[in-house]
Amino acid sequence: MKTKLQSIITYLEQNLIERSVSVRLALLAAVSGEHLLLLGPPGTAKSELARKLHRVFSNVNYFERLLTRFSVPEELFGPLSIKALEEDRYQRLTENYLPQASIAFIDEVFKANSAILNALLTLLNEREFDNGAERIKTPLISVIAASNELPEDESLEALYDRFLLRYQLSPVSDQGFNELLQLQENIHSELTESLSIAELDDIQQQAAKIELSDRARDIIVALRQFLQQQDIYISDRRWRKIIKLLKVAALTNQQDIISEWDCALALHCCWQSPEQLELLQQWFIDAMALDNNEDVQRFEKLLQTWQQKLRADQENKTHRKNEHGQKLYRDENNQITTRKEQVQLAERDNEVLYLAPSNQKDRSNDGKGYTLKELEQQFFDDAMQQTHIDGRWMDLQNYVNNTQNRLVNKIQHEAITDSVDYSPEYIENTVRQLEQLIEDVSQLYDVCEEKHQGFKKSVEQHLWLDASLFTEAVNQLQANMQSTRNIKQQLAESIQGFRELPLSST
Repeated sequence: MKTKLQSIITYLEQNLIERSVSVRLALLAAVSGEHLLLLGPPGTAKSELARKLHRVFSNVNYFERLLTRFSVPEELFGPLSIKALEEDRYQRLTENYLPQASIAFIDEVFKANSAILNALLTLLNEREFDNGAERIKTPLISVIAASNELPEDESLEALYDRFLLRYQLSPVSDQGFNELLQLQENIHSELTESLSIAELDDIQQQAAKIELSDRARDIIVALRQFLQQQDIYISDRRWRKIIKLLKVAALTNQQDIISEWDCALALHCCWQSPEQLELLQQWFIDAMALDNNEDVQRFEKLLQTWQQKLRADQENKTHRKNEHGQKLYRDENNQITTRKEQVQLAERDNEVLYLAPSNQKDRSNDGKGYTLKELEQQFFDDAMQQTHIDGRWMDLQNYVNNTQNRLVNKIQHEAITDSVDYSPEYIENTVRQLEQLIEDVSQLYDVCEEKHQGFKKSVEQHLWLDASLFTEAVNQLQANMQSTRNIKQQLAESIQGFRELPLSST
């Protein structure tokens, strides 16, 4: 059956650009005996999808109608029988109308008025129609309804609730638009597979035997709690219909149990307004624990900590001392000395440089100093060659003779250091901690790999699920797998770095 349904999906998708999700939901609704509501602007292929869905089923009637606020019951349920009225019976001629249809498309369904509403509700839910004094069974399989907007009138809430599956359509994307321009409408593939009413009955009977897995049950329970927290009401009747839908989805996907992945289909049954779907999708991704970002970030921080420790150990030096305990340095002539720095008198172009008088804010002239001529011109008078400093007069000659007024350069000598040696016990203990960390990272990688393989096995080949729902989460999952590989490699490099630290002789 899965192969047949896949062939039907391929037929339905042809010439319906970017409508893969709505195609699958429409077919799943029909196979499950449920109804689908499509929200979206006109011209988004809603009616075309319904017509194609009708062709999938053999020997069934199709009905299509656009409702307005002036629509009357006769438009959906058929005209009154004049003959019956003559016999004092209230009866409609339902042939070629909704009560005789198996697949129907009702556009602008929320334009239904009170005269239509009650009969429509009974037909959608019980598959029955009150034709005068007689309640008749109808052959209805599924109704695809369309609307540009959600219902605002409270009287329409019951009608809204009859549509188990809901999906919002948008105009095609820019990329899809290019494909739309090249669409050859007259070229259609032939429908090679069709579904009979007997096959639908068999599917639904067999699906009743399918059970929820423990994990799927946990997901559904958690989903109900989340919806309650968000003030999204789902009736008990609707939950039973959701489970029935999941059973049909699992059976037709050749599963003997409902998996946690199948529960993603329930999201299309739970929103009251379209913007809630994104919230539900993110909740599902979180519930499936597809996001391991926090674990990856924790290991990245640990890696950085160990790398910093390795650099600190590698750069750890001791200052060499002589037999008297004095620290040793190497001067500019590569000679060993105990002096930390050397002071040289500064010169410029072989001219001695001086500091400005002490009453100046920057005596060094930003490190450039002053030649004798510059000093004389800027700070000493021309006639007496004197300047006033600290309350007394000082002549130029005495000023320059004082070596404290000379600009000097301090040359720092290079400290002579030795690498710190580490005990074998320290290194081995460090290596053991890093090896344990690598093992922990490997376990996280295995978890991500298992989730990724589970996605590929359960979603990419799934008959009903839309893999694009998980695109962002799966991309992040793959990025996390790459990150864990990088972390393991860098931890291994850190182990090698610690093993290469100098060993102590004791």
